[in-house]
This record gives sequence, structure tokens and C-alpha cells, in this order.
Amino acid sequence: MHILCTNDDGFLATGIGVLGRAASALGTVTTVAPDREQSATSHSLTLHHPLRARRTMDGSWVVDGTPTDCVILAVSELAPQRPDLCVSGVNHGPNMGEDVLYSGTVAAAMEATVIGIPSVAFSYTGDRPEELEGWEGVVRSILSSLVGQRTFPAHTLFNVNLPAVEPADVKGIKVTSLGRRRYSDSITRAADPMGREYYWIGGGVASWKGGEDSDFHAVADGYVSVTPLHLDLTNYALLEEIRGWSLDL
Repeated sequence: MHILCTNDDGFLATGIGVLGRAASALGTVTTVAPDREQSATSHSLTLHHPLRARRTMDGSWVVDGTPTDCVILAVSELAPQRPDLCVSGVNHGPNMGEDVLYSGTVAAAMEATVIGIPSVAFSYTGDRPEELEGWEGVVRSILSSLVGQRTFPAHTLFNVNLPAVEPADVKGIKVTSLGRRRYSDSITRAADPMGREYYWIGGGVASWKGGEDSDFHAVADGYVSVTPLHLDLTNYALLEEIRGWSLDL
């Protein structure tokens, strides 16, 4: 098995090292990652300047672009063969609820899914990335379980969130739905040294809601959350209702 490993925290991040080592137990790993942090870049592409890629001493590829750029370059140019699996992460921070719409980690796995490559995105919900070093065995077990299934669902990626507990204290795995998240006080307004006003998006306090099968409930209870994400965003339950509306020109 040939596995593509990428992330959005950059090639030097602790999480991608843990993920690469875990994946190496399943097959040959090619790592293609951004040259710097690309968090919250979502599914963006670099269209207005050329991309450059370089090799590191350990043979990994470093790209001066987004996580989506990395997947496209890997599949088209950099990987020695078409990957059988794409793994993204382990992200330094959670990717639950609406986070999946902004996350570069999830977007990289989603781009591979669009291309037709089975994909898994991993995130750690704790706030100390150095703690990820102890998670290699758990990540390896999760990957082995997912790829060991008889079939990998088409047009679907798995979004995995690891709880902020010691690996030995993980209670198990729960298959979950996406929760709902809302940030308050997430915009900071201040003045630069020249007295000019600026705004900074980020931070704030998150509040969550959702059913008992939600991802945030699972990790809060000490479980690994595994959420299947589908590429088709159509709300099929409303199709017939909307078709009955008067939408004439």
C-alpha cells in the first residue's frame, strides 16, 4: 500500500511526524506538506503564483502552498505512484462541527476523496501538541481498523478527533455526527503602533450543541470520534419541498 501523508500545520509539526510513523506500519509513506502553517485555509488553491517544491533530508516534500495544493501536486507530480490512501494531520487542535468547513487538514483529505483516493483526517483536541508523541500506537490502530474493512465508502472521508486524555485512558471509539459550534468574542479590534485600526479574527470562546452522538460529546467523554463526511452537500430531505415553492422567473 502506498500512503500519502499531509497536513495543514506544516512539515515540521509534531502531528505529521506521529501520523507518518503510524502510517508506515501499513505501507510505504510519501509525505507532502506545506512549508508553513496553513490552518483555516479550507479548500483553497494557489492560482496567482507558481508553486515550488523541495525535498528534505528525510525524503519528504515541502510545498509553498496550501494543503489542497500539496495533495494535487503529490498525486500528479511528486509521489512515485498514485496513493492508495491519504492521511492528513494529526492536526494541532480539534476539527469538529463547522470546523470541517474551514480546516486545511480536512480539506486535504477531502481533495484526495474528490480525486478518488480513500482518505482519513486526524485531529487532536488537546492544546499541547507535544502530547501527540504518545499517540502513535492509537493512530496506527485506528488506521488499521479503517483500511481493514471490506469496503471503503465511496465519496466519503473519515474525520477523526482524538480526545485530550492520556492515550492509555481512551475509552474506545464512537462513530459520531457533526456537532454545532459557535464562537463568541472571536474578533479583536485594536490599533497598530501608527494608530491605525485593525481587526484580528480568531480565538474567542466556543459553545457546542448537538445530539448525544455528536463528535464533541464523544471526545469530552474520553472517546475517539470518527465521523464519516460525504462530499455531496445536497439537503435531499428538502428537495421535494423546495420544488413545490414558486420560484418562477
